[in-house]
Amino acid sequence: MKIIPSHLAYIENAIGKIAPQDVKVLRAAIVQEGRAKDVEKRLRWDLSYRAGLSQWFCTNVYPYANDDHIDTALRAIVRKLYG
Repeated sequence: MKIIPSHLAYIENAIGKIAPQDVKVLRAAIVQEGRAKDVEKRLRWDLSYRAGLSQWFCTNVYPYANDDHIDTALRAIVRKLYG
């Protein structure tokens, strides 16, 4: 994984503040909308937005990584936190 450990911990902490029930509601809303080709990927990125990470990614992560690297980190974090 290209995301450095301190940034990974920051992302995990930010997303970890979102209640599991809110994640279930968000996933259901994405499914209900029916526009996402990959519901789980859309969920990961929506969680990062909800956690207020968009600008933080631009400032701290994009100088050395890209969306694929961030998505790999998000996938691992969401799996760890919300199974």
